[in-house]
Amino acid sequence: MSAPQITLTARLSTSAADARRGVVRLHPEVLDALGLRPWDAVRLTGARTTAALAAAGQTTPGTALVDDLTLSNLGLTDGSEVVVAPVQVPAARSITVAGSTLVSRVVSPETLRLALAGKVVTAGDAVSLLPQDVSPGSDASTARSRLAAAIGVSWTSELLTVTATDPAGPVAPHPSTVIGWRGGQRSAGRPEQPPHSDPKPELPVPAVADLVGAQDAARRLAEWFELTFHRPELLQRLGASTRLGVALHGPAGVGKATVVRAVARDAGAHLVELAGPSAAALQPGDAAQRVQEAITAARQRQPSVLLITDIEALLPATNPPPLATVVLDVLAPALDDVALVVTTAHPESVDPRLRAPDLVDRELSIPLPDGRTRTELLRVLLIAVPLAAGVDLAAIGERTPGFVAADLVALRREAAVRAALRHASGNESDLTITQQDLIDALDTVRPVSMSTSNTVLTGGLTLDEVGDMVQTKQALTEAVLWPLRYPDSFTRLGVDPPRGVLLYGPPGCGKTFLIRALAGSGALNVFSVKGAELLDKWVGESERAVRELFRRARDAAPALVFLDEVDALAPRRGGSSDAGVADRVVAALLTELDGVEPMRDVVVLGATNRPELIDPALLRPGRLERLVYVPPPDAQARAAILRAAARNTPLAADVDLDALAADLDGYSAADCSALIRETALTAMRQSLDATEVTSEQLATARRTVRPSLDPIQLAELAHYADTRT
Repeated sequence: MSAPQITLTARLSTSAADARRGVVRLHPEVLDALGLRPWDAVRLTGARTTAALAAAGQTTPGTALVDDLTLSNLGLTDGSEVVVAPVQVPAARSITVAGSTLVSRVVSPETLRLALAGKVVTAGDAVSLLPQDVSPGSDASTARSRLAAAIGVSWTSELLTVTATDPAGPVAPHPSTVIGWRGGQRSAGRPEQPPHSDPKPELPVPAVADLVGAQDAARRLAEWFELTFHRPELLQRLGASTRLGVALHGPAGVGKATVVRAVARDAGAHLVELAGPSAAALQPGDAAQRVQEAITAARQRQPSVLLITDIEALLPATNPPPLATVVLDVLAPALDDVALVVTTAHPESVDPRLRAPDLVDRELSIPLPDGRTRTELLRVLLIAVPLAAGVDLAAIGERTPGFVAADLVALRREAAVRAALRHASGNESDLTITQQDLIDALDTVRPVSMSTSNTVLTGGLTLDEVGDMVQTKQALTEAVLWPLRYPDSFTRLGVDPPRGVLLYGPPGCGKTFLIRALAGSGALNVFSVKGAELLDKWVGESERAVRELFRRARDAAPALVFLDEVDALAPRRGGSSDAGVADRVVAALLTELDGVEPMRDVVVLGATNRPELIDPALLRPGRLERLVYVPPPDAQARAAILRAAARNTPLAADVDLDALAADLDGYSAADCSALIRETALTAMRQSLDATEVTSEQLATARRTVRPSLDPIQLAELAHYADTRT
């Protein structure tokens, strides 16, 4: 008897807990129909076949929620059909994977086994290093700490490819499974490095000329190395110190350590590296010894540079541990013999004592790459890669807002995996990366700055596909898209672009829908936050959350910060009874919007149906200065909404949507969509074999779905809009 199988619609899961972990969420009825228990393995068949772990989820019986990596392994896009069937998964005798040069050198097979534990893998699949910590009984803390110590903060975005399994087909890693790197070490071979020794991979160091986007920082650092190492007499004659301590900061993954390696090599200096997070994770005594060993190693050869990466982990600004004092005490005399360079993505989080005049008294910054820089970075990264004719790197550069060098490396790797799989399947004879490979890779690779944020799924939606709302769309285009697309025009006219926009209108009338369309039109990184999510009862935590939100937005620029229900986040000050939490949050929000630090390529968009509750200071020019009213849909708009909601619903010949729309006064956009959905359910209640919906069923559904728009609220909002125009 053949195993049961069900064809479902694959939808991309928005759950951060499931992301890249090989999980498919099914309706409980589907689990029962397939005879599955939660966390059983299933075979998924799309453009290719893969396997995943099935769990119950909040979805419809006809839909399967799959994580981003599983969707990519299936070779499908959101909304495609996938066949789901139970599958028996044996314990693997061996699993071989391939990854980047860095990961394959510094991650041992034993740590790799921890990262793969609890997953189901198939040859040809891409898998992440994120441990399987969603299923009951899993323990991923050891894997997380080892991976963070070996790779650094970018470990969460690393992807591997399963190149071979024994036996073939879907398998599960077990304690007896031999796991290893293709062409490298295996779990039965070299033991894992002890936690007190830093991995020292021989990474390729690019030429200084190839440091796209970091030329200014590289030039300044090279000048300082030249004076300190080769012309110290000039500094001495001018009464300046020959000690050199430099802090190099910039977004995570932008290439700070790579700049130091390249410049040090050109200067003929010996380089000793110390990973701040790996040292800080040790016991204080071992950590102090690790720092002293690095200094000793740097002193053995001259000239020498000591590079400490992610210094904020070793010397945090808040509640610095006793170890911080010990580290500062040993670093100070070390500068007599070696140059010290520290890197950080969070300069505000570093112990201020490090910036003393006799320690790190110079700073350099590497900015976030803009579109032109990203294009040039792609050119350098792909210079030795076979590219198909017609590859437009400028188009890819425009579609990667917020990407840094590390993200583009991940994009290159993912595109290469897709090209290799296509070639291995025999579809093409030429082994090249095509434009489509790079575009498809964007579905999987997320910028480091967005790795802890929920992504707004646009589904390909743009403002051009939003019916009606002409004035609203024009206002959003001017306030959000123009500053990002035409910055030269604002500069030429000598004006600053708008900082923010407030969308207000009755509930259910498409405010969030407009945000999705805006994100799709502008190729923006969107940080979506509901107002109450930033509120915390602990003193200082809410303000810290606001600062962190805007810091991540600046790192991912061009970006849109969407504050849903902003009236909950920024109510009028002085009237709350929450010990002043809301007042402090409003102050933090005002500071971020219009403070001393400029906010470039970041637009804030708030949405509310109670604009009168928002603190007036937030609505003045320079903050949420553009107020855009989203009115309830008129008859023409309701007809367009009904047609869009019913595009996949077969309608009987007696259904007249235009006449129906004219009779739906008081219905919001959400009400219109709910009416179509309820009509389909009504047809199913009458017959599960129904093939279309009729006007009679529409009339029945109308008795259930009532208009939700409140005439009093509509009048108040219309009056508010009139007073603001």
